[in-house]
Amino acid sequence: MYLSRFLSIHALWVTVSSVMQPYPLVWGHYDVCKTQIYTEEGKVWDYMACQPESTDMTKYLKVKLDPPDITCGDPPETFCAMGNPYMCNNECDASTPELAHPPELMFDFEGRHPSTFWQSATWKEYPKPLQVNITLSWSKTIELTDNIVITFESGRPDQMILEKSLDYGRTWQPYQYYATDCLDAFHMDPKSVKDLSQHTVLEIICTEEYSTGYMTNSKIIHFEIKDRFAFFAGPWLRNMASLYGQLDTTKKLRDFFTVTDLRIRLLRPAVGEIFVDELHLARYFYAISDIKVHGRCKCNLHATVCVYDNSKLTCECEHNTTGPDCGKCKKNYQGRPWSPGSYLPIPKGTANTCIPSISSIGNCECFGHSNRCSYIDLLNTVICVSCKHNTRGQHCELCRLGYFRNASAQLDDENVCIECYCNPLGSVHDRCNGSGFCECKTGTTGPKCDECLPGNSWHYGCQPNVCDNELLHCQNGGTCHNNVRCLCPAAYTGILCEKLRCEEAGSCGSDSGQGAPSRGSSALLLPLAALLGTAGPLAI
Repeated sequence: MYLSRFLSIHALWVTVSSVMQPYPLVWGHYDVCKTQIYTEEGKVWDYMACQPESTDMTKYLKVKLDPPDITCGDPPETFCAMGNPYMCNNECDASTPELAHPPELMFDFEGRHPSTFWQSATWKEYPKPLQVNITLSWSKTIELTDNIVITFESGRPDQMILEKSLDYGRTWQPYQYYATDCLDAFHMDPKSVKDLSQHTVLEIICTEEYSTGYMTNSKIIHFEIKDRFAFFAGPWLRNMASLYGQLDTTKKLRDFFTVTDLRIRLLRPAVGEIFVDELHLARYFYAISDIKVHGRCKCNLHATVCVYDNSKLTCECEHNTTGPDCGKCKKNYQGRPWSPGSYLPIPKGTANTCIPSISSIGNCECFGHSNRCSYIDLLNTVICVSCKHNTRGQHCELCRLGYFRNASAQLDDENVCIECYCNPLGSVHDRCNGSGFCECKTGTTGPKCDECLPGNSWHYGCQPNVCDNELLHCQNGGTCHNNVRCLCPAAYTGILCEKLRCEEAGSCGSDSGQGAPSRGSSALLLPLAALLGTAGPLAI
C-alpha cells in the first residue's frame, strides 16, 4: 500500500516537473575540446567539437543611445506614473542619483524594490515622433541560446523593431517587428512564432502579441529563440541531434541565431487610445528596467573558453586554430583547409582540427618561417632548416645579415625582418644595428649613410671639399665647381688657382705680359699652401 502510494506521488512529481521546466536548463554537451585516451600506441589525444558555456551576455556589452541626449533628467522633468497615467508628479533629475534613470540601469541586478530602470524624455515635442535607438554591441560574434527578453516599466511601445547586425553595426537587418496594428504600422499581416514551421522558421514576422497598454502583467517583450529551436528539437528540446544536424548543414539557420550587435528601435510609445492626449504629454515615454540576452561566444566549435580582457571578448582557440572566432588555421598548421567543428555525431561531434603543413621533427618551432627541421646529434637539439622571410637562427628567431628586427611585428610575422638599405658608397658594410642604423665611412652620416658631414660633399660617396664659398675660396678670379675643384682663368692654375701657369713652364719674364702675384696675394696663399700640404714655399 505504502509502495503504491509512493510510486503514485513520484509519478505525479515527474509530471509536474516536466510541466514546470519545459526546456532543459543546459542543452547540449561539447564542454571539452580534447582528452587523452589509451591505444595500442600508448596515450594519444582524442579531439572533439567544443564550445563555451552559454551565459548572460549583457555583462560584456556596450550600450549606445541615439539620440544621445534622449535620457530624461537633463533638464529635470516630471512624468506620469505607469499605474495611474494621470498622476503626473514623478520626477526625473539626472543630477540626483535617487531620481536619475541612466542607461546602465537596464542591465543592473533585478529584484530591487522599487525597481530601477532607464527612462527616456517625455513626448513633450509632440507631434514630432518620439523615437529611440538602443544599440547593444559586443565587438565579438555571439550565438544566441535563449529568448531575448525586454522588460518595460512604461507601457510596451505601440511600434518597435528588433534588428541584428553580423558585421559590427555596418549593416542591419530586421529580426522581428512589434506593433499594436502590424498592417497599419508596417504593412504586414500579424503573426506569432506558433504560425511558423521548420520551412518558414527564418521568416521575419510582425507580432501584435506584445504590444498592449498600461497593464502590470504586460511589461515583457520576447524574441523567441527556443520556440524556433523547438521546430527541430521537439517541444521539450529532447531531440537535440536533429537541431544540431540542421545547424551543421544549414548555414542560414546558424547565421539566423548569430549576431555581433542588436538594436532596439522604439518608434512610438504606448498610447493606449486612438488619439494622443496632448494635454498630458508627460504620460508618454519609454522606460526599460531589464534586458536579458543569453548566448555564447562564437568559436566555430574550436574552444570552450571565451575570456573578457581589456573590454574585449576573445576565444581561447584549440585544435591548432586562431583568430577572434577561431576562424583560420595557425601558421604551420595548414595541411588542409580550415573547417568549423561539427556537432555530429552526438555527443562528441567532430573537431576538424588543423594539421601541420609538413610533418615536423621533435620540438620544431620555427615561427612559421620554415617547415623543415634537422636534429643535430652532437648538440642534442633540433634546428630549423632553410629559414625564410630573411630570418636565421635555431628557431628562425634572428634576422639575416643586412636586415634588422621590425619592432612592431610579432616573431611569426612575415615582415619581422626589414632590410637595412645601407648606402654602399657611404657605409662601411651592408649591415646595420638593431635600430636599423648603418656604420658610416669618414665624412658620412645619416641612418643609411647617405648624407655628408659639414666640410664634405657627395661625389661617389662623401669627399672633403676642395673649395667652397666660406673658407676655401678660389683665387685670382677662379670659381668653385661642385666643391671638388676650382675653374681657373687661362693664366692661372693650381688647386685654388694660386699659381701662374707660366711658372710651371718656366717662361715667366718681363715681356711675357704676366706679372708675378703681388706680395699681398703671396702672403694670403702661405697658410693655404700649408693647408694643402705644399712641399716648398711659394715663389715671391
